[in-house]
Amino acid sequence: MPSVIVWDLETVPDLGGYAAAQGLSGQSDEHIREHLGDKLPKHIYHSIVCIGAVVAHFVNDGWVVDAIGAPHVGERRERELISAFVDKIAELRPQLITFNGASFDLPVLRYRAMIHGLSAPGLACRPYFKRYSTDALDLCDELSSFTSNAKVKLDELSKVLGFSGKPADIDGSEVESYFKDGRIQEIAAYCETDVLNTYRVWLRYELFCGRLSIPSYEASERLLMDFIRSNESKKPHLVPILERSLSTARVCIAGDNL
Repeated sequence: MPSVIVWDLETVPDLGGYAAAQGLSGQSDEHIREHLGDKLPKHIYHSIVCIGAVVAHFVNDGWVVDAIGAPHVGERRERELISAFVDKIAELRPQLITFNGASFDLPVLRYRAMIHGLSAPGLACRPYFKRYSTDALDLCDELSSFTSNAKVKLDELSKVLGFSGKPADIDGSEVESYFKDGRIQEIAAYCETDVLNTYRVWLRYELFCGRLSIPSYEASERLLMDFIRSNESKKPHLVPILERSLSTARVCIAGDNL
């Protein structure tokens, strides 16, 4: 069965790796962090906090969600997070869907797998790293036609399409401070909302491309809402997505007008 994994990383600076590369080993974390500066670190200097993912497969007339989650380093080591994720990719051989993943998530994942000395044949089972392949589809690049001035943020795109967007109390710039405060579960919850928004944007894009009919798109949305509703008690942070379901989405479908 055709399957997809819509995924996203949340990361913090790898101070140990940066110190080793810059001759700062033995210095305090505070000194290393100050030396690193405030700009986004190079990809090689990111440590993965969690890997959020929506796993889905296509059956009959719609996409069925199998799992939504964001395993994190509060539960297991980074090496184990990466190993489990690439093993799932090897098992399913899915299309990988991201938002800005070609320029960030994919290279970071590969660097971290190599740093941990992992064998990751799952990342080679399809041409995920090939520039002109859609086996790993980056919606940010695809929707902007690979031009920087046409790129938008996931939050604003989601809201324009009628989806819930990111939660109000956290964004990517705050992940490091949340991590320092031990609020890792909140980072994971935030990551899950990101992958769900990405999944819904991808469904809309599949409708636009004609790979989903209107009935199949609507069925896929209903199946997603059914999954969230059945897991509402375990994942209350996903409830806002239910509040902006198919019936309230701002979209011209089946005769609706903006």
